[in-house]
Amino acid sequence: MKKTASRKKSEDNQHSKLKRPSVEELNQELNRRNNRKRYMTALKGTIYSLIVVAAISLVLVSTVICVMRVYGTSMEPTLSQKQILIGLRSGSYKQGDIIAFYNNNNVLLKRVIATAGDTVNIDSEGNVYVNDLLLEEPYLTEKSYGICDITFPVTVGEGQVFVLGDNRATALDSRASVIGNVSTENIICRVFLRIWPFSEWFIL
Repeated sequence: MKKTASRKKSEDNQHSKLKRPSVEELNQELNRRNNRKRYMTALKGTIYSLIVVAAISLVLVSTVICVMRVYGTSMEPTLSQKQILIGLRSGSYKQGDIIAFYNNNNVLLKRVIATAGDTVNIDSEGNVYVNDLLLEEPYLTEKSYGICDITFPVTVGEGQVFVLGDNRATALDSRASVIGNVSTENIICRVFLRIWPFSEWFIL
């Protein structure tokens, strides 16, 4: 009986030594748990938003937007090596547009000079005429007859465009029979923005 009484007294002493949390400590623990809950909710929201943005970006890239890098010098001085461009997939193209298109499994960048029904002529000095009107080309640094093995004048057929590179002396474009008039079915997009390098950011 004495041992039992002694053990009970010892347990009572241990319980009496337990410290009850204060109201302030309880509030701190409650705030900690609430903050953790809010953090997890915000984290889940952020992850969900990133997934949605990534999905939308993939859809845009595959159906509306195209991104490409410049290789070669045929579009200098407008476009230069390693610049990164943004293009818009479109069903219609007009004179002056810069387009990307497929040619023998290569992607080329050129400027639209004439569209379906137009007649193009280029003289020995490199002056370009569309429907007998001299084309003003402020984007050129010099004119040139360039690499040409076709006979002018040339009439652009239905569903086609006539394209030239801005670097007329060296560009391989519709003046050469290996390219000729470009079918609109082979056009990837119309380039409208140069985004890299950032210092050369420009709307085309």
